[in-house]
Parts: sequence; structure tokens; C-alpha cells
Amino acid sequence: MIKVIDPYKYKLRPSKHFVLDKMRKWNWDIEDIRVAIAKAKKIEKVGKSKYEVYTTHGGNRKLIFVIYESEPKEIFVITGAEG
Repeated sequence: MIKVIDPYKYKLRPSKHFVLDKMRKWNWDIEDIRVAIAKAKKIEKVGKSKYEVYTTHGGNRKLIFVIYESEPKEIFVITGAEG
């Protein structure tokens, strides 16, 4: 497990798309996102501040795309995928 992102020290801000599509489908709340990021199997940096978080939560594999910004101290959750 890579400790690149500590979700407990930063504010989590999911996008409207992620809330209406993935969070509703997966029955997640903000705490579930924190746990999924904290217990990630793999975190890959794919841009200047963009990361792909590979996690297993609820028995299924999930991929969450996040933007990690250290100055406003927040993690912006863009979207996710399952499978």
C-alpha cells in the first residue's frame, strides 16, 4: 500500500457526477471514500496533481480518479469505475 494521499488530513470534495452516478450506485458516503483511499491497493500518479486510486471496497474492485491539491488542502474526486 502506497501512502501518497492521506484522506484524513484533507477535505474531500466529490464532483456532482461522482455523487449522482457512482456514490449512489455503490451506496457510498464521504467516509467510504476516505476508507477506500486510505486502504488503496495501488495509487498511480498520472499527471501533475491527478491520481488513479485502485481499491477493493465491498468485495468489488474500484478505480477512483482524484485530484490532490496540497495548497487548498483538498482532494477532489472526479469519477470512478468498477470492474
